[in-house]
Amino acid sequence: MIALTGGPGGPLDAAVAAGQAHLAQGRCEVLERLFGDRLYIELQRHGRSAERNAEPALIALAYERGIPLVAANEPLFAAQEDYEAHDALICIAEGRLVAETDRRQLTPEHRFKARADMAALFSDLPEAIASTVEIARRCAFRPRVQAPILPRFSVGADGHAVDEAAELRSRAEAGLERRIKVHGIASGHTVDEYRERLAFELNVIAGMKYPGYFLIVSDFIQWAKAQGIPVGPGRGSGAGSLVSYALTITDLDPIRFGLLFERFLNPERVSMPDFDIDFCQDRRDEVISYVQERYGRDRVAQIITFGTLQARGVLRDVGRVLQMPYGQVDKLCKLVPQNPLNPVTLRRAIDDEPRLQAARDGDPLVARAFDIAQKLEGMHRHASTHAAGIVIGERPLTEMVPLYRDPKSNMPVTQFNMKWVEQAGLVKFDFLGLKTLTVLEKAAVLLRKRGVEIDLATIPLDDEKTYAMLARAEAVGIFQLESQGMRRALLDMRPDRFEDIIALVALYRPGPMANIPTYCARKHRMEQPDYIHPKLAPILRETFVVNVYQEQVMQAAQILAGYSLGEADLLRRAMGKKIRSEMQKQRSRFVSGCVERGIEQGQAEAIFELLARFADYGFNKSHAAAYALVAYQTAFMKANYAVEFLAASMTLDMGNTDKLSEFRAEAERLGVKVEPPSVNRSGVDFEVEGSTIHYALAALKGVGRQAVEAIVQARGARPFVDLADFAARINPHAINKRVLESLSAAGAFDALDVNRARVFAAVDAMVASAQRAHDDLSVGQSELFGGDAARPPLAIGHIEPWLPAERLQKEFGAIGFFLSGHPLDDYAAVLKRMRVQSWAEFARAVRGGASAGRVAGTVVARTERRTRTGSKMGIIELSDPSGHYEAVVFSEGLAQFRDLLEPGAAVLLMLSAELQGDDVRARIQMVEPLDQAAAKLAKGLRVFLRDGTPIESVAKRLEGPARAANDNGEVALVLMLGEGTEVEVKLPGRFKVSPQIAGAIKTVPGVVAVEAV
Repeated sequence: MIALTGGPGGPLDAAVAAGQAHLAQGRCEVLERLFGDRLYIELQRHGRSAERNAEPALIALAYERGIPLVAANEPLFAAQEDYEAHDALICIAEGRLVAETDRRQLTPEHRFKARADMAALFSDLPEAIASTVEIARRCAFRPRVQAPILPRFSVGADGHAVDEAAELRSRAEAGLERRIKVHGIASGHTVDEYRERLAFELNVIAGMKYPGYFLIVSDFIQWAKAQGIPVGPGRGSGAGSLVSYALTITDLDPIRFGLLFERFLNPERVSMPDFDIDFCQDRRDEVISYVQERYGRDRVAQIITFGTLQARGVLRDVGRVLQMPYGQVDKLCKLVPQNPLNPVTLRRAIDDEPRLQAARDGDPLVARAFDIAQKLEGMHRHASTHAAGIVIGERPLTEMVPLYRDPKSNMPVTQFNMKWVEQAGLVKFDFLGLKTLTVLEKAAVLLRKRGVEIDLATIPLDDEKTYAMLARAEAVGIFQLESQGMRRALLDMRPDRFEDIIALVALYRPGPMANIPTYCARKHRMEQPDYIHPKLAPILRETFVVNVYQEQVMQAAQILAGYSLGEADLLRRAMGKKIRSEMQKQRSRFVSGCVERGIEQGQAEAIFELLARFADYGFNKSHAAAYALVAYQTAFMKANYAVEFLAASMTLDMGNTDKLSEFRAEAERLGVKVEPPSVNRSGVDFEVEGSTIHYALAALKGVGRQAVEAIVQARGARPFVDLADFAARINPHAINKRVLESLSAAGAFDALDVNRARVFAAVDAMVASAQRAHDDLSVGQSELFGGDAARPPLAIGHIEPWLPAERLQKEFGAIGFFLSGHPLDDYAAVLKRMRVQSWAEFARAVRGGASAGRVAGTVVARTERRTRTGSKMGIIELSDPSGHYEAVVFSEGLAQFRDLLEPGAAVLLMLSAELQGDDVRARIQMVEPLDQAAAKLAKGLRVFLRDGTPIESVAKRLEGPARAANDNGEVALVLMLGEGTEVEVKLPGRFKVSPQIAGAIKTVPGVVAVEAV
């Protein structure tokens, strides 16, 4: 190893700079002993005073001890004109500003210098330049690509090594016998066929030297299953291996479903097998910890990834370090298109956007920011870790790759990214977290609480309820099948067997999607299939002679042209990659093989062309089958145990209010009641009681898991009696004012006090009371009234209840959607008379070909943006009892209707719409206040009372007298005296009447009913 003393940051320079020549001498002696004639004293010249001051002493030391000098340069950017951009990058990395002087700074000389530049810079020390050539000639090392180096698989407490091929054979044969005993064999096959297939696969695996890989993967999967950690049935082509099935790496019988081993591991195309394993996302880390303990923490690491500076992000970063006003930077960034699927560079954004060009030309600081940002765009911004990749080494990883310590993890990270880590000889294992597995596990736990045990590995794949539900396209929450397009496909297909789900997973992609109507028509005998050759009937019959899978291409080549399945896999790859020379070779081989088997040359050519076209979009059946199994399992759970399935789904999507709203609507449709949140009944997660789901407190906005855990702990087995009792028992350090406000707005205290306005007003009193109780407890002071005695109520004055509309808006703010009701509920009768569609009805009509309609909605949010032409547009989020939706309004409409589209407003909309993919895109054409529209139909109200107590409150809720003649009406009070006697009193004057006002009056205590007339 050759050593340089390290320049200004090295041990010699540091000692010289500190004025400790003797220390520099001592360090130099140590380095000489270590490296001998492979030590060079390094000189750098970047124009810095520290370098100039240290250089004479370093030269003297070198001459005195006979150590050669070497000229060095520290290049941190390519050219001198990149200095300013690199300086800004330092500020971005360290959170500093360019204008600050007390920070790390380099010089323009830290550029990559040419040979001539270095020779001129060190012209007074030619031996220092000569040393650079000498060092280069002494360096003979070159990194080479390494073949995969797997750790040895060991067994037993002492970890002794085994013959991996023999161990794999023993485990696989025993595993296959267990599988056959539990699950049987596929219809039309024999046990001997299974054993022969297993023996063939084992021989291939042993021949390719991969037994260790299979043993390692099966070991951590079997450990996970033994710990009750859900593991996916498979992913990718690995499901085609019978060895994998026998070792429980996968859970699909490849013979039953026609899955091919050669699609996974082909002796004629040597490549590393690659299992991607899905684990429950909550317990994935447990499996990784097991692997660390099993193989050694110094031999297991995550894989590094690098975040790069993208157009918008780099512009924001540069604007910050240049101290540009935030508003100016934000405005510029919003003019840069943001499309993750098709990113736009900053240069292109500037070229395409006149306003960016104008800003650059009109402001030198903006021009400077653009110039710096364009130089930095695409550079690494930060290091992160691969979402799933783990490497396992056969020796300490420090001997194989450089490592990095992620400050957020106790696990080392390779400095090589995924591409290079494999070339260094490390084998990657993918540990993926799949939310659906966690949903299924949580549903199973909920079932266990009511005494129902379910093993998803043994559920029948022909459950009638499951297929009936899928045929109705009731796919909310079903893995892979819940998009609108998938639901339409389900309606058309009406699946009644597992193979239909496999086909749908494979077909629902751009390209193959066009074959779904053909598949459905042939399945339901509306169209006759047309075989391209009778010999292909066995492999195409399952998919009604629609080419769906890559495996069908391989089997067709085997049957028609005599390919081995290994050769057929090479044919499939050649067709997919469209390499002309390889295609010509394969065409010749295919056609000659067909002719030898009695197929005419012309027909063979035509079949080859058909297969080549299909290979463009054929899907891996092994992957489709594995994910179809997960889809079926979720559908089975929903069809048979809807309450537990929906509760588990809501728990896993707790942070996504759109999904929670969708699940709640689905529960309502299925007759499953979702109880509002309650401090006396709800827990951290969504819980089940009979056919009721109790809303999770942790799903409320501003209420974290820690606060809810504290509430549940304080509640214990004794429900809270009132607000004073609640305040006295909670921990004020875990539950703050914001938490209490969110709980009160959501109605979580309704069991203690139905007046949410009063509870909200009592929040400060609750916080103070909780703090006093906590302080008393901490000093050991006993309660004045005894531990379980009733506490004095909190001192809260009279608070008028929120009106229904305000109550629901507060609820929406805390929950994210309307749970206990909807602001439009009071308008239901009026909307029906006006023949206004619900959003769900309108969306169905658009999917059926309609292009316009009238809907009502409560405005949830309004966002305004500028279009590419510079004009404003509005994105309006709305809600009605059937769901949440979005509509756009362009500049003229926005200017006309802006005041009507304020959040909380109830409006009647005229929409135009079109279908884009699965989504209905709505555009607002006309807006009218819903009260104004409803008033045209309202004549008046009759308010029924038992006595005069509520009259004052009713008067407060009546607006009037109204001025406009077309939106007012009469109000009568009807006093119910009993025994059928009523006295009606018509109030003088006219009042504004609307469904919203009627709803507000209904909430007044003592009001029996409100009737529109």
